[in-house]
Amino acid sequence: MKQIRDKVGGLDVHRDTVVACTRVTMPDGDVEVAKRRFPTTQEGLAELTAFLMDAGVSTVAMEATGIYWRPVYYSLEGLFEELWLCNAQHVKNVPGRKTDLSDAEWLADVAAHGMVQPSFVPPPDIRELRELTRYRKTQVDARAKEIQRLEKTLQDAGVKLTSVASTVWSASSRAMIEAMIAGERDSVVLAGMAKGVMRNKIDRLEVALEGNFGAHHAILCRQVIDHLDFLDASIAALSAEICARLVPFEPQVALLTSITGISATTAQVIVAETGADMSRFPTAGHLCAWAGVAPASYESAGKKRPAGTRKGAPWLRRTLLEAARSAARTKGSYYSALYARIARRRGPNKAAVAVAHSMLETAWHLLSSGALYQDPGADYFERRHDPAIEASGSNAGSRPSDSPSPSPRRPRKHTRRQQLHLVPHRPVPRDTRPRSATASHFTGGHVRSRPARLKGRERTSERDRSLASTQVRCAPDDSRDALSRAFGSDHTEQTSRGRVHCRPARVRRDFASRSGWM
Repeated sequence: MKQIRDKVGGLDVHRDTVVACTRVTMPDGDVEVAKRRFPTTQEGLAELTAFLMDAGVSTVAMEATGIYWRPVYYSLEGLFEELWLCNAQHVKNVPGRKTDLSDAEWLADVAAHGMVQPSFVPPPDIRELRELTRYRKTQVDARAKEIQRLEKTLQDAGVKLTSVASTVWSASSRAMIEAMIAGERDSVVLAGMAKGVMRNKIDRLEVALEGNFGAHHAILCRQVIDHLDFLDASIAALSAEICARLVPFEPQVALLTSITGISATTAQVIVAETGADMSRFPTAGHLCAWAGVAPASYESAGKKRPAGTRKGAPWLRRTLLEAARSAARTKGSYYSALYARIARRRGPNKAAVAVAHSMLETAWHLLSSGALYQDPGADYFERRHDPAIEASGSNAGSRPSDSPSPSPRRPRKHTRRQQLHLVPHRPVPRDTRPRSATASHFTGGHVRSRPARLKGRERTSERDRSLASTQVRCAPDDSRDALSRAFGSDHTEQTSRGRVHCRPARVRRDFASRSGWM
């Protein structure tokens, strides 16, 4: 394999130590390899930097190992021409006789030959913003768990508050829970604390608030409420700090919030995870694949199998899926129509991923061009195949009148097998079959050959099974005589359209409906 880089270093990073290997190609073609182990303290990282610089290394590749790679990466950042963070799945070594020294040498080898691509590591200001948005998300998740724990405690006490109220954590619900913690047990008094529209349910609240709320329930609810207050204050403080750091990115946030379903919080996460610099991603497809909202591929022996979606940025993917489900519930929007079209065929989960993919593609184009988003509307899929409506431009979000109209959709073409299945099958008795006739069926007086393998798929009754084995080449006018001889003249009648109906219910069900005559 052709060598691309001459002076490469490989780092195998662990919690307490880091193993370094330098691979330098000399002018005569020989390769010099040096290996050494360093501690991950600040003093050890300084020795590591000196070791790599003395070897004249220009490219340093390290494996992403949990959180342990960050101190090493930050200490080497800006000191070398190329500093690569490699995915551990992409640099797996051949199994057998694995050591830290051999792993470091393998990293240097694959980087020298261009066998691995570096991962995206944002600049320091974006990394700090990313840490804040991720921690805020963990606080939001913890708040949701505490609310569920509060509901669990009330259910254990027999208080059916959520059977009447829409949520267990609202102004009215909190006032009632605080009163129960203080010692109030009268359901009438508790129901009287309802506020707003919940006052219309006071009679139901009086019944729902009757339970066995004990002293230990009061202690648990008190701790949960105090924790919720702490989490609310923590989330508010983190949001204020994030907004202060996003002042330089206000234009990008404004562009992203113009997309249906993307709120200010979602836009902040997108900026923090991607850096808002779309030049790092050549196309919108690259960004979607990096985020994990693009389909994966798996092909072996010429067969393609479902592989789900690609593994990508989990924090960004989760945020996009939440935004996609929000956009799907926005009536009259393009994303709601897209979600409905896909959900009825592929299910809600795949539809949500498809909407998230479309939203991230839109975000890439907006951040690249600086244009605001204009929703095409829920009728986009109907309008895009109507050149007259597209040319008029009367609907919001329609294409300009001078743009070329899309070509009309071609009618669906059926394959040969599908055409054979669409043709009705009409068996007739054996005694009227000419000697020269073959297994066939006809439509409108024209005979078409029917493959023998398709006849096995047709289930017939015991009486008609012998009749379905052979068929006759005849015209529609001869069908009445054939059926008269098969079932008797008193069991058939001629309708106004010239078609034959069988009087017995079993024959009509097993023969006529199967053959498509009725």
